Amino acid sequence: MNIQVLPDHKLSSVAPLKPCNVEKKEVELILVKDQNGVQYTSSTIMPTPSTHGTPCTAEELEERETWGKKIDFLLSVIGFAVDLANVWRFPYLCYKNGGGAFLIPYILFLVIAGMPLFYMELALGQYNREGAATVWKICPVFKGVGYTVIIIALYVGFYYNVIIAWSLYYLFSSMTSELPWLHCGNAWNSPNCTDPNVVWVLHMSSSAPLTVRGVLHLHESRGIQDLGMPRWELVLCLVAVVFLLYFSLWKGVKSSGKVVYITATMPYVVLFVLLIRGITLPGAMDGIRAYLHIDFKQLNDPKVWIDAATQIFYSLGAGFGVLIAFASYNKFDNNCYRDAILTSTVNCVTSFFSGFAIFSVLGYMAHKHGVRIEDVATEGAGLVFIIYPEAISTLPGSTFWAIVFFIMLLTLGIDSSMGGMEAVITGLSDDFKILKRNRKLFTFATAFGTFLVALFCITNGGIYVLTLLDNYAAGTSILFGVLIEAIGVSWFYGVDRFSEDIERMMGFKPGLYWRLCWKFVSPTFLLVRPLGGKKGLVGGLGWGGSLWHGAGSRDGRAKYLTQA
Repeated sequence: MNIQVLPDHKLSSVAPLKPCNVEKKEVELILVKDQNGVQYTSSTIMPTPSTHGTPCTAEELEERETWGKKIDFLLSVIGFAVDLANVWRFPYLCYKNGGGAFLIPYILFLVIAGMPLFYMELALGQYNREGAATVWKICPVFKGVGYTVIIIALYVGFYYNVIIAWSLYYLFSSMTSELPWLHCGNAWNSPNCTDPNVVWVLHMSSSAPLTVRGVLHLHESRGIQDLGMPRWELVLCLVAVVFLLYFSLWKGVKSSGKVVYITATMPYVVLFVLLIRGITLPGAMDGIRAYLHIDFKQLNDPKVWIDAATQIFYSLGAGFGVLIAFASYNKFDNNCYRDAILTSTVNCVTSFFSGFAIFSVLGYMAHKHGVRIEDVATEGAGLVFIIYPEAISTLPGSTFWAIVFFIMLLTLGIDSSMGGMEAVITGLSDDFKILKRNRKLFTFATAFGTFLVALFCITNGGIYVLTLLDNYAAGTSILFGVLIEAIGVSWFYGVDRFSEDIERMMGFKPGLYWRLCWKFVSPTFLLVRPLGGKKGLVGGLGWGGSLWHGAGSRDGRAKYLTQA
């Protein structure tokens, strides 16, 4: 009987065993008997002492679920990283910060900080095959960092699902022969409602009343101290979102890996269709020229560099435990280095590409209403829920374009929310085996918990709660969480040891560049970035510039509520 000894990472081609701190293995052969001229032998694989820890236990040797196909993992990572901010934030940042010149700091921070952190988290999760908390068995003193990112991911889920519910509400509202924000006969219109062509003389979108009064119901709240009851329309949309998330995640990566075939690819199809339609509109080229204009003088402004650093960090999604969770379901010898380069590049290219679809339509809108590009260009939720719907409403077949656009927003949000919830489920179930044995029940409890808290965000004053969560759940806290994570891996566990782990998986060590970034450049980036100010995951929402800022003050709020 021939005995073939495979390297550590080849012990199972389907679901490799965890490394469990075992380096080299010896094979002990024991002769059992000789029967009919055939010798039967048994073999035992014996671990040799290792400086990395103790031998595996029976529990550690338990096989872990893996992705059905490599493409499932790639689409899941891309779907999580490519979210609403790619559409509603990057194009405006590029436009206001020097156009093409903004790409210089953006690409620089991608290379020296974004990609290294992305690569680090994928490698960390894949080698240890654990979620964000138990992955710190490599350095137990940092386990609290794992729970920090899990809590942050859970907090973000509280309000991110609300934004998806808004998209669903707009999708249903668009399924009419005439889009509801085109006329004043709605229950949510104020007595001052005017024709869409008239309100643009005042630089006020005709779709703003649907957002301010029809969705948010800001006119029925005096502030965060006056929340009121949840709006039943949004409750139904939120229930639909939560159930969609639950049934996407209840069977783990086997089910979520198939859902992303739709949710991760649909935005690209829609963006391409919107771009083709947009460039055929009058004024579209003016919008694209404004988007791409190059102003190198803007690079002298520190705020441009801060905006680039902020966008790179939040866009790639490091620090939420999602990349660690996703990578933990990879095969042990998967090339996560190539995956990190590919997915982070796709994410950034998507951001740049989306700007053409956005600004071609904004150029048309400025041309139609006889205003400047800066009068219609904005960022945040105000862009996708106010400005863009207004532009779509003027096109032939506006109902079709509105439905397509809000389907894109829905899919952009769903797979990002799936990633955040998977980080929570994987992170906790890896630490508490009873949760892993009852994954379906735990997934339901997590989804239902986010639903209950999200109810506060869909009340009359819910936008104040949502903004509070956004500023403090995913602002400076996530930056410091990733900073401690980078220090823990690079300085306490050690870059050299971490590089050896990667070599065991893929057969080669990371180059000097990556080791320097992990140890010095990325931690410095994370340490300096908070000095630029606080910014939440969705960027303070950015409700159309003065619209959101106006809602924050009594006089400004009154102005927009009466005009709406």
